[in-house]
Amino acid sequence: MSEPGSLIRTLSGRPAARNYHSYVINEVGRAIVSGDMPVGSSLPGDAEMMDRFGVSRTVLREALKTLEAKGLVEARAKVGTRVLPQSRWNLFDRQILAWKLESGPSPAFLASFQIIRESLEVQAARLAARHREAEHVRLLNYWLNQRAVMSLQPEPFAMAEFEIHRVVAEASGNPFLRAASAILEFGVAVSVLAQLGDDRSAPPEGLAEPRAAAYEALIRAIERGDEDTAATCMAALTR
Repeated sequence: MSEPGSLIRTLSGRPAARNYHSYVINEVGRAIVSGDMPVGSSLPGDAEMMDRFGVSRTVLREALKTLEAKGLVEARAKVGTRVLPQSRWNLFDRQILAWKLESGPSPAFLASFQIIRESLEVQAARLAARHREAEHVRLLNYWLNQRAVMSLQPEPFAMAEFEIHRVVAEASGNPFLRAASAILEFGVAVSVLAQLGDDRSAPPEGLAEPRAAAYEALIRAIERGDEDTAATCMAALTR
């Protein structure tokens, strides 16, 4: 679950694992990020894990290698596999951010995230106004319209909003900003989730307001090449 849009799809509920490998990764990763498997604790032995998840040793080992690559666990000979502190996690990983979203990120985590998101997106908007091409403007207008049309459907609405941010990053021409799509997607998901009811339904008036005018202003600024206004609009949208 690393492709763009996969994080937003968690807004409609826990996504089904595609295979046993994905199932083990999701279950163990989610338990670590939520704190059910505390930092410093050791994972159960292979036999117990194989029995719990109903998988072979090969599938289990491959899943644990994936989690180790994400910085969540560390395997050591004669010691076992232990859970690493958050400082070791790859927080730019879309799957880890999805688990954070599901478990409910703390205010401190969100505050730290906000600093990174705003600094990336404001610069992306400024560069987009400088380097945008006609196709970028066309896509921004298309997704702005989709955002309005889908205001009563949380997942399609969030996807449309994410696409606006993704196209802005694409229009910036900066490969590092383009590669930060997981950060953009997490920011949109957090914003939309905060507007949903307990049953994750949209409010009766829809989700598009009150930020529709701000998105309109952002796109118009990018379209006319107004870097300062584009940066100001994006700063407002990411707060």
